[in-house]
Amino acid sequence: MSDHEAATTFTRGQLAQKTGCNHETIRYYEKIGMMPDPPRTEAGYRIYAQAHARRLQFILRARELGFSIDDIKGLLALVDGGTQTCAEVKERTERHLADIREKITDLRRIEDILAKTAARCSGTDVPECPILEALAS
Repeated sequence: MSDHEAATTFTRGQLAQKTGCNHETIRYYEKIGMMPDPPRTEAGYRIYAQAHARRLQFILRARELGFSIDDIKGLLALVDGGTQTCAEVKERTERHLADIREKITDLRRIEDILAKTAARCSGTDVPECPILEALAS
């Protein structure tokens, strides 16, 4: 391995540190096919290249944005196949955005109910609790 290659390859631990991703998560992404199997040294150690780091960053960012594993696999399949079009990616993103907006609406409804229920609670040491009554009904 040349000095240049050594400078641009990583062990799993280094890749984890570089990306802020847990070792086991990297292993999981490899197991489910989101990350390609890295080559190994003669001693059997995995060596990851910059391309692995970029792909892992893509996956992590997509997860931060709430894309499911299946959604990310779909995006990666488009990229890997070289068949992606902006229209396809936009359509997938707009579907995801609609799901996120629906979740936000649900969370606002839940927040409202919880706030109203908590406001009815005295917070004192009495056995009657409007929060428990609301949960039971």
